[in-house]
Amino acid sequence: MNKMHIKTGDEVMVISGKDKGKKGKVIAVNPDERKVIVDKINIMTRHQKARNQKQQGGLVQKESPLYASKVMRVCPRCEKPTRIGRQINPEGKNVRYCKNCKEVIDD
Repeated sequence: MNKMHIKTGDEVMVISGKDKGKKGKVIAVNPDERKVIVDKINIMTRHQKARNQKQQGGLVQKESPLYASKVMRVCPRCEKPTRIGRQINPEGKNVRYCKNCKEVIDD
């Protein structure tokens, strides 16, 4: 399993691409492909065919995956996009922390 700096539920900011500067919450993480899906970011429009008479066809908008390197975690304390560090706390648990303000991010 690959370790990633982003987890499901994290608040992130897009740092490159068409949605640069937008913030959103991570819905899903795919560590094998190193991609994340962020709520209301990188919206793609797809044509969907009607499967049966009850389900309508048409244009469907949904979030498309982004490479994890294009997003940066937003620190809850300093409200800035930041790099993430890892350290072992006094209880012996591995936690993530903000490299700007040194605040522990994990709950």
